[in-house]
Amino acid sequence: MEKRRIDRRRFLQIAGLTTAGAALAACQPKVVEVEKIVKETVIVKGEAEVVEKVVKETVVVKQEVQKEVTKVVEKVVQTGIKNVPRERTIVLYFGGSGGTWANSQIASPYATGYTHQNGDAATIEGLQYYSSFADEFWPWTAESDEYNADGTELTIKIRKGVEWSDGTPFTAKDVAFTLKSVIAQAPILRNSAYMKEWVKDAVAVDDYTVKVTFTKPNWRFYFDYLTFKFDTGQYMVPEHIYKDEADWTKFMNFDVDKGWPVTTAPYKYTYWTNMQKFEDRRDDWWAAKTGFAKLPAAERILCLPMVDDTKAAQLSINNSLDACLDLRPNIIKTVLEQNPNVISHSGKNKPYGYVDWWPNNIGFNDLEEPYSNPDIRWAVSYAIDRQQAIDVAYDGAGQMNDLFLPDYASLKPFKDAIKDLLEQYPTNKYDPAKSAELLEKNGYAKNKDGFWEKDGKVLKLEMGGWQIYADVGPVVAEQLRKNGFDAGFSMPADYSDRMGLGTVNGFWNGHGGSVGPDPYLSCNLYNGKLVQPTGESGWGSIWRYKSEAYTAVIDEMGTVPMGDPKVKELFRKAMEIWLKDLPSVPMIQWFHRIPMNLTYWTGWPTAEDPYLNGAFWHLTWPRIVDRLKPVK
Repeated sequence: MEKRRIDRRRFLQIAGLTTAGAALAACQPKVVEVEKIVKETVIVKGEAEVVEKVVKETVVVKQEVQKEVTKVVEKVVQTGIKNVPRERTIVLYFGGSGGTWANSQIASPYATGYTHQNGDAATIEGLQYYSSFADEFWPWTAESDEYNADGTELTIKIRKGVEWSDGTPFTAKDVAFTLKSVIAQAPILRNSAYMKEWVKDAVAVDDYTVKVTFTKPNWRFYFDYLTFKFDTGQYMVPEHIYKDEADWTKFMNFDVDKGWPVTTAPYKYTYWTNMQKFEDRRDDWWAAKTGFAKLPAAERILCLPMVDDTKAAQLSINNSLDACLDLRPNIIKTVLEQNPNVISHSGKNKPYGYVDWWPNNIGFNDLEEPYSNPDIRWAVSYAIDRQQAIDVAYDGAGQMNDLFLPDYASLKPFKDAIKDLLEQYPTNKYDPAKSAELLEKNGYAKNKDGFWEKDGKVLKLEMGGWQIYADVGPVVAEQLRKNGFDAGFSMPADYSDRMGLGTVNGFWNGHGGSVGPDPYLSCNLYNGKLVQPTGESGWGSIWRYKSEAYTAVIDEMGTVPMGDPKVKELFRKAMEIWLKDLPSVPMIQWFHRIPMNLTYWTGWPTAEDPYLNGAFWHLTWPRIVDRLKPVK
């Protein structure tokens, strides 16, 4: 029988899904009349004074259904900040809560509360950059890396002429100092636990040569941890600023008058409150001085905290933003239809974006009953119609995920090597009868309410998630309820904390791991050595899957050079274990559906020119800024 596609309206009618319907409706852009607020920078000479300058313009989004007028007036005290015209300013919209940031002026990348995601990646630089889309490496503050014959030593050559913003040379001493200091403060700092396990020593042989010695062969260290790609890579800091700081988590490193933070990047902070952040171009940037790279065209990057998707859509439609956090499919579709100057990675067409490095699964606490039983996890998987969820929640603008790897060309050979295993273990198959069979095999029977029950306990799956799951989460919960699970979907304020502690009964989350050229980093997310007991912070492996056999295979994979045929052999061996156990339930590839505005800037990465992924909240953002050209 031909399978009929079901749309959102029909699904909600059939399911009687009032809670999901409300959540889905909340993600729809409101049809409103908007007062467009144009903020201008006003220079105040002499004494600081409060300035309010707001230009209001009414913009009708489309035929009015519900009137909502938004008024924004921000009071700003500004002294010594230069005027930068709109056509030389990139405006970004990301982060915060309700239109404010809680971490303003936390500029040290190792301080508690710091994030590079709020546009801050333009103020830091990596030793090397990698684009999984173009499969290209861009050596940056370092020129090269080389391993010895057995993979126990790594030599890094630092580029000559690189300078910190205070004129101090960036040298091998800064790199060695950063690595050794991070290890000394393990496990608190970024990647510090991993480095403590693997790095025996880091020494500056001379000003331009770093030698890293490992405790055991580690052919992946430079790519996995010292290369900026997506959100991964180790931040380098200036020794002459940080050497006297005992606790890096408490050092904020922000003082505009002192020129802090000191950086090698082309942008510096000139103004930062909980409402806005100015990152202004440094015309004395080392790369421009040495001829290594041209100054970026943007003189200022203005970062604003996000209110919600609806406000982001409104500001994108009226050209107030150049880019914002990725939007839900139904919202970005409206933006693309109403503003001819806005594009997505895939232009005006579905899926309105690109596959991110963050494939999503439904996870459990695999240490605790009943989801410690692989049969129960498989029963959940068989009870979910993923394609219907994509059709209903995303209007078909999505893609299923059958494992935990992003759908990237560099990882395809590994997926191809296990095609027979995926046929044996069909992770995307919708089969309610098989789900029921597994549950009955384990002593469950349906009660009078139609839910599976055993020993007087109903089989619950109280899935949690962030706002980004408000469209698809309720749909999947309703599918599970129809198939006998007492399932729900909620977005509690403490969701992240509970997920990390393992006290949430089911959750949505992605895999920030492999981007190419092999699957080790994603596989290692299920390494049993990273699992913490329930009740203890377990972000190293929130899936809490412990298999000695699987862990042994992954540990061996970690010692094999990337590109070695043995990696593929070990991957298959690991997947034989993983697929049988199904530690988490594969769901969807995650898409970044970013509205990019062409009114002021061109050169955004697209499917036609996929030089990078388009997320400005990733560490590769500066290499996008390099390519942006002003329209006038």
